[in-house]
Amino acid sequence: MTYDFNTIGALIGLAIAIVLIIKKVHPAYSLILGALIGGLLGGGGLTTTVDTMVKGASGMMSSVLRIMTSGILAGALIKTGSAQKIAETIVNKLGEKRAVAAVSIATMIICAVGVFIDISVITVAPIALAIGKKANISKESLLLAMIGGGKAGNIISPNPNTIAASEAFGVDLTSLMIKNIIPALCALVVTIILASLLSKKKNGLMVEDSDIEVSDVKLPNLLAAILGPLVVIILLALRPIAGITIDPLIALPVGGLVCILVTSNFKDTISITEFGLSKVIGVSILLIGTGTISGIIKASALQYDVINLLEVLNMPAFVLAPLSGILMAGATASTTSGATIAAQTFAPTLIASGVPALAAAAMVHAGSTVIDSLPHGSFFHATGGSVSMSIKSRMKLIPYEALVGLTSTIIAVLMYILIG
Repeated sequence: MTYDFNTIGALIGLAIAIVLIIKKVHPAYSLILGALIGGLLGGGGLTTTVDTMVKGASGMMSSVLRIMTSGILAGALIKTGSAQKIAETIVNKLGEKRAVAAVSIATMIICAVGVFIDISVITVAPIALAIGKKANISKESLLLAMIGGGKAGNIISPNPNTIAASEAFGVDLTSLMIKNIIPALCALVVTIILASLLSKKKNGLMVEDSDIEVSDVKLPNLLAAILGPLVVIILLALRPIAGITIDPLIALPVGGLVCILVTSNFKDTISITEFGLSKVIGVSILLIGTGTISGIIKASALQYDVINLLEVLNMPAFVLAPLSGILMAGATASTTSGATIAAQTFAPTLIASGVPALAAAAMVHAGSTVIDSLPHGSFFHATGGSVSMSIKSRMKLIPYEALVGLTSTIIAVLMYILIG
């Protein structure tokens, strides 16, 4: 058992990063400063601390590259109107009577095909508000439906958090996406139930005329809208089906370019890709900051102390997977950062304990969606702003969101226990 930093120092560094994030310091800088202080207080010395931070950040580069290229797909789906077309089609097909289910399913699918969860909610929000006004459904119910659907879609998507988890555990991205399909569907069902119950509560915030946005964007037909994501799914599926490996670094931008071509937006390719890059640059920088604190935690005694605690409590080693995802995502208020730190820190320990890498990655990933939407993160504010909801009202949804994430986590754990 060797380590460069003690547990107390690593935890203090993480706590400092959390406080700085709450104080509105940029999350990347918060994490970097927290890593530096944590390493110094952890007894590593300045040289060792900086070297460990750099090593941790460099370990993020493969994920960052894939995430940067995924921006082409995300930008294409948003700017061509494809994401909105998919959402509108689902809502229109299911109708007002099934509005809550329609909103949840639409957000899940938009997120699952590669649009980030916060952007998925923002994309579906205008449609949800319009149908909510007609069906007399509260904003709380609509937002929960979108967030829950997004959480379900996020654990089966080629999004940054999935990429980071698959990289850390060394598992195939497609296999990890497939592994969490059942947990995702269970989370979707719970979302619809909770949002439907919430819609029946009195004194909810109702949609006003001023909340409705009118879009004049000409949307593509449904076939053109889904062709780009379909190409991505086919390319990624070639590995488990035919043994042909197409890396997400290739598959995601190819799907984006197909989307641009079939929607007749080729002349706008440069502006669309620049828009897509602008949507992923923030999370890319965040991942580099995350890598620094992850490096300190990984090189500390924290993982050994946690294992010892589990043994004292007589708990099996696999519990570390969902627990680490829950705690780290809650600490950083980010699914991506939480999944990354938990996966990079505990992957070797979990695998050494006999937990299959794919199952461990799935449990960590699902766990990172439980309390990832706390107020010190951007997701909390972006989603609340999408429906013009106050912070006080937005806070009331956190327990419901946690139940959705907890559902997928429990199912992921049960699947490991039952089938490995």
